Amino acid sequence: MTMYNAGDAVVYSSYGVCVITAIEDHDFSGENVEYYVLRPVSDNKNKFYVPTDNEALKSRMRSVCSRSEVEELISEMPQEDMFWIEDESRRKEEYRKVIDSGDRRKIIGLIKTLYIHGEELAAQHKKLRSSDERFLHEAENMLYDEFAYALRLNKDEVLPYIRQHI
Repeated sequence: MTMYNAGDAVVYSSYGVCVITAIEDHDFSGENVEYYVLRPVSDNKNKFYVPTDNEALKSRMRSVCSRSEVEELISEMPQEDMFWIEDESRRKEEYRKVIDSGDRRKIIGLIKTLYIHGEELAAQHKKLRSSDERFLHEAENMLYDEFAYALRLNKDEVLPYIRQHI
C-alpha cells in the first residue's frame, strides 16, 4: 500500500480532494496510533484522521490524478460506456459500488448514464428519481473536485472546460 507524505494531495473516499497536512501520533482510543491528518481543499473546517496502519481506511485514499491524466480522461469521455440498470434497488447497489470504488472511468460512465437518462426523461416531462439525482451530484462533485485541483481551476469552471475539450 502506498505511503503518503505531509503535503501530498489525495482523494479521500467521496469527500474529495484533501491535503495531508501532517502525519501525527494521537491517542483517541487508549493507544497511541500514527495518523494521516487530511484537510479537504474545499472545506477548511473539517479534518479527517486516517490511521497509517489501517489498510481498509487507507484503501479509501488515492493520489490525485495529474493534468495529463485528466486531459486523457476527458478526451475518452465520448467513448465511455453507459450502464443504466432498470431495477432500482440493484441500480442503487451498483452505483454505490462505483462511487465507493473511486474508479474515475466508472464514475464518468455513471455521470454520463444518469445525465443522458435525465435528458431522456426531461423530453417526456419527467425527472430522475431522487436517489439517481443524489448519485449524479455525488459523482460530479467527486470528479469535478479532483479535475479542478489537477487543472488548477475553480470547480465551477470544470464542466465548461470539459465541454470545450470534447
